[in-house]
Amino acid sequence: MEQSREIDIDAPPARVWEVMSDVERWPEWTETVTSVTRLDADSLGLGSRVRVEQPKLPPTEYVVTELDPGAGFTWVATGPGVRTTARHRISATGYGSRVRLSVEQAGPVGALMGRLFFTRLTDRYLATEAAGLKARCEGTV
Repeated sequence: MEQSREIDIDAPPARVWEVMSDVERWPEWTETVTSVTRLDADSLGLGSRVRVEQPKLPPTEYVVTELDPGAGFTWVATGPGVRTTARHRISATGYGSRVRLSVEQAGPVGALMGRLFFTRLTDRYLATEAAGLKARCEGTV
């Protein structure tokens, strides 16, 4: 089960990437993240491990599985019966950037739990994160 949110941002992709890839500062611009701790490398890179704490969810360790500097990244968390994939994508538009945030819950437990318990929460979190990213990149936060 995948959920996503797109938003247009009046800022160049380089600025959006600067904010998006500085994951430890996410709590400054979105209330959906209370703490982000990088567990290894000095900068976000392929294979980087990151611990994310969010309200109403257990702390989760993600591993960066795809990285395209300036254009986005994907990180994945796994647990018994669940695989969570979060994608963060940036594309240029004629006036700035378009961001697409998505979360996919897979596996026998993940798909079921996602449908039963987390659909509204995930949708709200994606909307809040997109709005916060927009505000930060446009200089209103």
